[in-house]
Amino acid sequence: MKYDTRRLVLLAILLAVSIVLNIVERLVLMGFTGLPMVRLGLANVVVLIVLYVLSPKDAFIVLVLRILLVSLLAPGSTVITFLLALAGGLAAFTAMYACKRTGRFTIISVSVAGAFFHAVGQILMAMFVLATEEIVFILPLFLALSIPTGILTGLIAKKTAAIIKGQLRSYRYEE
Repeated sequence: MKYDTRRLVLLAILLAVSIVLNIVERLVLMGFTGLPMVRLGLANVVVLIVLYVLSPKDAFIVLVLRILLVSLLAPGSTVITFLLALAGGLAAFTAMYACKRTGRFTIISVSVAGAFFHAVGQILMAMFVLATEEIVFILPLFLALSIPTGILTGLIAKKTAAIIKGQLRSYRYEE
């Protein structure tokens, strides 16, 4: 896969958008919920867009770089929040990639799967890091919340991906 200047600039812009969405969402929702793990997942919209518009490899790179950079830049980041984000992100990416690869799921369904497995990944990591099994009792709540948040991020990603694809065609962007 060729990485020309246009592709790198597009990926850098999308990574920056992903970082800003993550940090803003973290700060705003933390004020409402008081829980750092409860979010809509707006930064994952960018990962979905990259997965559908560019490639799985590019989406994975954006995901991992976002997690690393947000962990370094965001106020209140700790090793634990990094590990939770990494576990959730990797679980979500694996589910989204697997679902997309079958060709049987819409971008909205892929988003819901990502949100669902993000919750599972975070809870499993929290059980490991905090050395407690009791945290598993909030998993049903997180899974229930993953459906509407996955639908919302999927709808946003669907609309935005269509716009970006159109822009790339109008600029004669070649993959």
